[in-house]
Amino acid sequence: MAALAGCGVHNALVEIDGPEVPILDGSAVPFVRGIMQRGLRELAAPVRAFEVLKTVTVTDGQASATLAPADTLRIDFEIDFADAAIGHQQKSLVMNNGSFARELCDSRTFCRQADVDAMRANGLALGGEPGENAVVFDGDRVLSPGGLRHSDEPVRHKMLDALGDLALAGAPLIGHYTGVRAGHSMTNTLLRNLFATPGAVRMVVCDEELAQRLPGYGLIWDEIPAVA
Repeated sequence: MAALAGCGVHNALVEIDGPEVPILDGSAVPFVRGIMQRGLRELAAPVRAFEVLKTVTVTDGQASATLAPADTLRIDFEIDFADAAIGHQQKSLVMNNGSFARELCDSRTFCRQADVDAMRANGLALGGEPGENAVVFDGDRVLSPGGLRHSDEPVRHKMLDALGDLALAGAPLIGHYTGVRAGHSMTNTLLRNLFATPGAVRMVVCDEELAQRLPGYGLIWDEIPAVA
């Protein structure tokens, strides 16, 4: 979902001949490069987007997710893990002008070695090798071969996740998303609350100027990380 949204794809039919989407290297970059190699086709229908009009927040303990009015899609994210190799990380990006492909798409999902051991003890995560499909941390160590692609790769992947989760709205969002220790479920709940709050969001037809502020606009092939 993040690759589609980040490449500015608003209408797509996805066919899968297996039980789930392949994880590949745990990032979105193989999908981004595949989409760009195939190319995009402009449709006759206008682009529509959801404009956030009121601030909506959901919380769960120390975790929170917020959508607030803004003139483009901006994502702020903050994480804090006990593992020294991750620790506290914070990043903010405006999601137009190809920033998704340039800054986020190659950032891989991550987990702790203890999580891998627990999943495998329960017969899960048997289809891939830790380190090839995710970044694996163990305390102050990065166990994955080759180390990190970015010093703050975990928070970048969380931002990648958030973009994909927000795409489930059904159209691009114009608003400011802030996630603090948030995950897929919390962002989904945030979207549901946004649409359930009277006057919090409206659909707009994008003119050329507004369309240039959406994710995917300004994407350049040479800026896509060459890691896949």
